[in-house]
Amino acid sequence: MSRFFRGCTIIWVVLRYGLDELVLSSFQHPWLHRLRRVLTIGRKLDAPRGQRLREALEQLGPIFVKFGQVLSTRSDLMPPDVAEELAKLQDRVPPFDSQIAVDTIERNFRKPLDEIFVQFERTPVASASIAQVHFAVTRDKQGVEREVAVKVLRPGMKTVIDKDLALMHMMAGWVEKLSADGKRLKPRQVVAEFDNYLHDELDLVREASNAAQLRRNMEGLDLVLIPEVFWDYCHAEVMVMERMHGVPISQTERLREAGVDIPQLARDGVTLFFTQVFRDGFFHADMHPGNIMVSLAPATFGRYISLDFGIVGTLTEFDKEYLAQNFLAFFRRDYKRVAALHIESGWVPASTRVEELEAAIRAVCEPYFDRPLAEISLGMVLMRLFQTSRRFQVEIQPQLVLLQKTLLNIEGLGRQLDPNLDLWSTAKPFLEKWMLEQMGPQRFWRELQAEAPRYAKLIPELPRLVHAALQRQQAADPELVQELLREQRRTNRLLQGLVYGGLGFVLGMLAMQVLTRIRLF
Repeated sequence: MSRFFRGCTIIWVVLRYGLDELVLSSFQHPWLHRLRRVLTIGRKLDAPRGQRLREALEQLGPIFVKFGQVLSTRSDLMPPDVAEELAKLQDRVPPFDSQIAVDTIERNFRKPLDEIFVQFERTPVASASIAQVHFAVTRDKQGVEREVAVKVLRPGMKTVIDKDLALMHMMAGWVEKLSADGKRLKPRQVVAEFDNYLHDELDLVREASNAAQLRRNMEGLDLVLIPEVFWDYCHAEVMVMERMHGVPISQTERLREAGVDIPQLARDGVTLFFTQVFRDGFFHADMHPGNIMVSLAPATFGRYISLDFGIVGTLTEFDKEYLAQNFLAFFRRDYKRVAALHIESGWVPASTRVEELEAAIRAVCEPYFDRPLAEISLGMVLMRLFQTSRRFQVEIQPQLVLLQKTLLNIEGLGRQLDPNLDLWSTAKPFLEKWMLEQMGPQRFWRELQAEAPRYAKLIPELPRLVHAALQRQQAADPELVQELLREQRRTNRLLQGLVYGGLGFVLGMLAMQVLTRIRLF
């Protein structure tokens, strides 16, 4: 029943803000235009279309807001006026009452606000779909004051998200049963992955641990700054971290006036993304402009500042190596290798002909190489890729959905910073170096070092373990053990013969050399 009422609410919001009119107006068929005029009778839809879409997404809740955030980074897919309006969803969602934030903080700390912070700004500096942020000042035991950012969870988020996810699970089940592509698209598994990430985002202690892990991973890279987390001030609904000073990355003109190399900033963003994905297998998965600033401080000038770590992605070693091989083959235009990898992984049926899949991939990708982002129509690429995947029954990989969403964010961000960015040539050297480290002697040496303590403990125990195993085997099957012993004796005699024969050969050669020298003398 709750899913029914939530569905009714969504339909009511769609009609109230005229989203049906926005969809119908994008088609050119005359009868659809006539249908649009009929449906809008009696409804006042004077507000600009971007504003109506933004307000509708805000009213529908956090899941819809996140969808709008992704769309806001894709000015190549959305009309400029709509993309500009949706950008307000990144950090300018209407805030909740500051007194509620104060009550939440005091409830979690079990102390009055004045005993927690030296100073607390009640007006939030940023407000998003899940939480809002206030600036404050803390004082440690030594009396040192620190500027901090206090993130407070929105009240009632779990209830709203659970209702939307229940509806999504139901619709995914329908798609899987009724659609011819249901099995291939795996809608229920995709929604389950989305479910996990959203619920993780509701626990700010988990977000704090994500920030701490990313901060450790990024040490020494000199490309990004991650705020320090103050664990004594972190709870499930409240997170306190270092206040970061920088300029929002969306303010490109201000950054350019300050002397920031914008094209280099775009290239650094690509390097940062691929480093987190392939080197660490742990990446920031919510990289829209509202979560990114750029430092103008002299010591860290031009570096990224990452914020909001509620959603992070992880990859297994298998996923990392498989994706890296795909990307590298793609950048080298080795489409046959890309096709073979898809078949080897089971993403497409084993009966698929490599040559046919190779030709299809080449037809999609080749027209877009050596072009800057400004000349690439992502909408056309996505449409052709979807057609190809359907033709060859390519299965969706739910564990990679978050990575694909982040890649869309990164490409959209790169497009905003530098439309002339060559995504392929920027990523290719990094992947080639990474693959060399993974497949070469460096990896062997790293794994040997990692396993050395276990080997050091195991090797002295091997004779005892072998003896015990043989005793157990003898008790279970005496004849097999006797046969193994006889085979071992034969092997020992053969080895002795080889050793003695080799020794005799060496001694014979030495004797011949000695005799030759004597004769010459």
